Amino acid sequence: MASNATDEIAFDFRPYFILYKDGHVDRLTENDFVPPSLNPEGVSSKDVAIIPELGVSARLFLPKLDAGDPHRKLPILVYFHGGGFCFVSAFCSLVHGYLTSIVTEANVIAVSIDFRRFPEHTLPAAYDDCWAALQWVASHSAGEAEPWLSEHGDFDRITIIGDSAGGNIVHNMAMRAGREEVGRGVKLDGAIFGHPYFCGAEAVGDEVKYPEKKAQGDYIWMLTNPTTVGLDDPQINPIAVGGPSLSGLGCARVLLCVAGNDILRDRGLLYYERLRSSGWKGTVELLESEAEEHVFHLYNPTRENARIIMPHIVSFLN
Repeated sequence: MASNATDEIAFDFRPYFILYKDGHVDRLTENDFVPPSLNPEGVSSKDVAIIPELGVSARLFLPKLDAGDPHRKLPILVYFHGGGFCFVSAFCSLVHGYLTSIVTEANVIAVSIDFRRFPEHTLPAAYDDCWAALQWVASHSAGEAEPWLSEHGDFDRITIIGDSAGGNIVHNMAMRAGREEVGRGVKLDGAIFGHPYFCGAEAVGDEVKYPEKKAQGDYIWMLTNPTTVGLDDPQINPIAVGGPSLSGLGCARVLLCVAGNDILRDRGLLYYERLRSSGWKGTVELLESEAEEHVFHLYNPTRENARIIMPHIVSFLN
């Protein structure tokens, strides 16, 4: 019996998704959805469309305003979620809870970006979406439509933050901000890297001891970006020979977080050292969580080392 064309598998990436030859996708591990909420006693959130025709949107978070100074301008934090460019969303409980905690502790406005993901969309779609979203945030310095940003945001204090693949996006957005205008008169103040996803053709550090783990990271990059030049593409290997210098990073301050038991730790440390020696004029702080796994602070926010990270983020933002 002939198989139906809609049943023919083009790519099987269980337990996460199956891509069929006719283009449809079965996501086997879907994210939960947490609705936004208006909460005058604490952090309020709401969802906004940025590029409706592409499905690019964001969840905004606003802390409880000071009744004695309701017009005080607050730092703006733009968050790019992780998930290997394939999974997670701005609206899942993991991200919603994390951003709510940061907004509460740091008293900032947060904008969590929901960008196009693989396999429905390949890179550079996610990069393009996040850049457009960052420019959308910056446009509110001129009084654009979203009042939470235009009325309460301090556009001299915009920080971008991301974990894992989101940390990779942070790097690429900061490099682009060094080449292009984010918004008229608007520049990035800071960038926070949470266990950033980088790789390269040549193994470094623990990648030599755990080649299967390195292969997984390499595979995700080659899968999600079919037009890449390879593992030494500067978008995934910022220290590749012949790539643009990190001196072009378009922000004034960096907080780089790594975890001791993370296969990506050594690439994070190399990034830190290369940034410091690049001639970049900003300041960089390194925070290492010993004996911890990749993005542990998201999945185990009550762990002691996770509680240590939060004050560093709060201090950086303020």
